[in-house]
Amino acid sequence: MACESCRVVVKEELENLGIQPVKVELGEVEIKQRVLKETLVKFNNAIQKAGLELVKTKEGILIDQVKSLIAEYIANKKRISVNLSDYLSRKLNYDYAYLSSYFSSINATTIEQYTIGLKIERAKEMILLDELTLSQISDKLDYSSVSHLSSQFKKVTGLPASHFKKLRNLRRKTIQEL
Repeated sequence: MACESCRVVVKEELENLGIQPVKVELGEVEIKQRVLKETLVKFNNAIQKAGLELVKTKEGILIDQVKSLIAEYIANKKRISVNLSDYLSRKLNYDYAYLSSYFSSINATTIEQYTIGLKIERAKEMILLDELTLSQISDKLDYSSVSHLSSQFKKVTGLPASHFKKLRNLRRKTIQEL
């Protein structure tokens, strides 16, 4: 689970199946009762409709934990005073070199590339909402400058952030124009 709405979907689907979760966090669910295999299949089918899947392997769980922690780190960077590698190591009790190597072997991308991609997706959301300037977005995502954000944005999307913002405005039509 990578977002709050995913957490809500998982909790609702568990409750629909008569399972009362003790804890539902990003990437992790804790329940006290035993669950029948058929119920797990129903649960997995239900959450797949929302683009989620049940991960049962230790390897899959670790990767999901890394991804969830990266999302948490990006969302809370202003309150987290350590760098990402230290944050992941502390939270997961693994050496960062191991996490990095393992992540790359499973995902065919590095933790750094995944983090940049996630930040750029968040920047695109903020641009499309049109509530913040590029300077404010840059600050919220903890970029050192707008030019650093723009450089990474262009590298990932092929467009400068300012051009992406202009395209958004060009695609938007008022009711009268329709």
